[in-house]
Amino acid sequence: MEEGDDVTAAAPREAPAPLSGRDAYRAELTALAADDPAIVCLEADLGGRNHPFEQAHPGRFYNLGIAEGAMIDMAAALASAGLKPFVSTFATFAAMRAAESVKLSLGYLGAPVTVVAPYAGVSGGWFGTTHHCLEDLAVLGALPGVTIAAPFGEAETRAVIREAVAAHRPGYVRLGRNAAHHSLPWSGDALPPVVWQGGTPGDGARCLVSVGEYGTELCLAAVQARPGLAHAHLCYLDEAHLRDAAAELADHYGELVVVEEHRGWGGVGSALARLLPYCAVRSVAADGGWPSHGGGREDVAAEVGLDLAAVLRAVVETPVGYGPHEFPRPWERRAA
Repeated sequence: MEEGDDVTAAAPREAPAPLSGRDAYRAELTALAADDPAIVCLEADLGGRNHPFEQAHPGRFYNLGIAEGAMIDMAAALASAGLKPFVSTFATFAAMRAAESVKLSLGYLGAPVTVVAPYAGVSGGWFGTTHHCLEDLAVLGALPGVTIAAPFGEAETRAVIREAVAAHRPGYVRLGRNAAHHSLPWSGDALPPVVWQGGTPGDGARCLVSVGEYGTELCLAAVQARPGLAHAHLCYLDEAHLRDAAAELADHYGELVVVEEHRGWGGVGSALARLLPYCAVRSVAADGGWPSHGGGREDVAAEVGLDLAAVLRAVVETPVGYGPHEFPRPWERRAA
C-alpha cells in the first residue's frame, strides 16, 4: 500500500436478524429433510401457500386442515411404518383438543411423533382465549415418556429440532407466534439442562428461572433492571430433564423464582417445588384468571398477572430459604 492511498475501515458486519421460533422450525426441518427421506411434515392449515417444507419436499407434506386429533393418529401410523413425522398446530389444539390422541399415541403407544405447537401461552394476543394455551405443560407433563421443550430463540429451536430428528422419540415443542430472539449461548452441540445467562451461575442466594419465550424475555429484562440477578434458562421441561436441571439449580441456589407463560399449578414452578422441597420456589405465572380484553401479548399477559413488575416484586418478596447443600435432595434422601 502506497502513501496517500485512501484506507477506509470496513464497517462491522451486523448479525443477521433471527427467525421466529416457528419459522426456525420450518427452516431447520426443511433442511434436515433434504438428507433424511424419512422426515414427513403434517400441518393443520397453518403453513399458507409458501410453506418451505411443501415447496422443497411436496411429496412429504400433508395439510390436514382443522382435524387435529386425526392428524396425530395419522402421524402415529406413519411412525409405525418407520417414518419421522413432525406435526404442527396451535398449542391449544394440540394439547387440549387433541389431548386423547396425544395421550394414546405419544404416551401409551410411545409413537415417535414430534408435535410442534406455536401460539403457546398468550402469544396469540388478539386471537383470544380460544386460541391461547396456558395449560399445555400440565397436560403434556403428565404423560410419561414424552420429551417437552420450550426453546428460546432461533438457535435453541434449531437445536431442539435436530435433537428430535436424531432421537426419534415422542416429543412436544412449545413455541410462540412471531417473536424473534437471539438464543442465550451455551457450550457444546447439545443443549444442557440449564443455560446460565453469562455462562456460569452468579452470586447471591436466589436465582431467576425462565421458561419459554416470554418468561425468558421477562427474566432478561429483570436482569437488565437489577444487575447482579442470577438467571437460569430451562429449555427441556419433561420430568427426566427437570430432575437434572433441579439438581444443578440446587447446587448453587436455595431460592428460585420461576417465570413462565403458563398457569402456576401444573407448570414448571410447581414441578421444581415438588422436586426440591428444601428450596424456596416461587412462581410468577399467568394465574390472574381469564383475560377479558384484547391486545398484544404483553397486554394480555399483564392482565393475567405476568409482567416485569410482577417478576421484580417476586425477587424482592421471595422469603429467605435454605441455602444450597444444606439439605439432601429428595432422591438422595430416599437413596440413603
